Amino acid sequence: MIWDRVCAVTRIALALFVIGAAFGCAARAKGRGAQAQAWSVRMADSIVARNPQPFQIEASSHKWNYATAFAVYAIARVGQRTGDSRYLDYATQYMSHFVNRDGVITTPTYDPQAYRLDDVAPGRLVLLLHASTGEPKYLRAADALAAQLRTQPRTSDGGFWHKQIYPHQMWLDGIYMACPFMVEYGRAKKEPQWFDECARQIITIARHTRDARTGLFHHGWDESRGEAWADRTTGLSSAFWGRAVGWYAMGIVETLDAMPADHPQRPELVQLFRALADTVVAVQDPTSGLWYQVLDQPKRAGNYLESSASCMFVYTLAKGARLGLLDAQHAAAARKGYDGILQRFVKEEADGRISLIDTCQVAGLGGNGKTRDGSFAYYISEPRVANDPKGLAPFMLAALEMEQADR
Repeated sequence: MIWDRVCAVTRIALALFVIGAAFGCAARAKGRGAQAQAWSVRMADSIVARNPQPFQIEASSHKWNYATAFAVYAIARVGQRTGDSRYLDYATQYMSHFVNRDGVITTPTYDPQAYRLDDVAPGRLVLLLHASTGEPKYLRAADALAAQLRTQPRTSDGGFWHKQIYPHQMWLDGIYMACPFMVEYGRAKKEPQWFDECARQIITIARHTRDARTGLFHHGWDESRGEAWADRTTGLSSAFWGRAVGWYAMGIVETLDAMPADHPQRPELVQLFRALADTVVAVQDPTSGLWYQVLDQPKRAGNYLESSASCMFVYTLAKGARLGLLDAQHAAAARKGYDGILQRFVKEEADGRISLIDTCQVAGLGGNGKTRDGSFAYYISEPRVANDPKGLAPFMLAALEMEQADR
């Protein structure tokens, strides 16, 4: 009888061993070497291997381009965390095509008179390179971008126009494009007026675009009510696009990270950020932990789980929790979202590199045409692609945050 029990125990142990081995094989199949190499590093290495020249990341990369600069910035951040100089070299290689030895932005694709807030966003990479290398040319290039913002056209209550060609319009995207640069530039130059400007922009657009019923934010607001996408009464676009809210959320947490603790408007920004974080968690898909292309209509035909917004929200929630701005509920939501990203959106290729799939390629609120009308139908009609820099960058930033949380 004792022997029978021993045999039974042995059979159970063997079964558990086989099950454990099977799970181990599945985990390795999902991420070969993932335990030895962080996801942030794996993605950075995959991008560099696929694109030895940074300009290969996106078709328009030879232009002064916020999306490619964002991906290169995230790669440089991986370099800061790991101490691997290859990543900083990659960033330096990229920016050397735009900024000469005197700190002049020489590319004709940057036109300060176009007043595109998108064109300010690469300034964060410029400031990172200045902090990393100490080379004065980078700070001079940042001066040029700040000069644009000093004369940026504004709405009647002080909000930056998104572009000269989009008069009277504020877009959520513009907060990320301008505010993290402004607050970091203000610290570098010891010019506190930039902190005030950041607070003004974040609060102004919230006043116009926040929906009282859902707590979500409309993509754009047209003070003139003249655009085809703008509601004739409110001036608002109609749908709640995930990535637009993601840009805004990242813009706030990056601003709070660099803003002085004693700034008089910091409490208002923190309150706004916490309310936004609660709303983001409320619209998180409970099964996958991810977020939809149009945030408030998960069951509507054609809507889909989208990778760039999901990465942006994970990054925002995880960083907010690390900074002590958010609580354990938000940290848990970030963890659930991150697990969902790794499960659904990260694809391992035959060569061992990894890709990020299901990223909305582009979406905007364009002119008076009806193709970019800010509707649900418009947002779900844009193509989904793999390895778009607008998804790759927030994935790496989210991975860095989660890896730091796991230490």
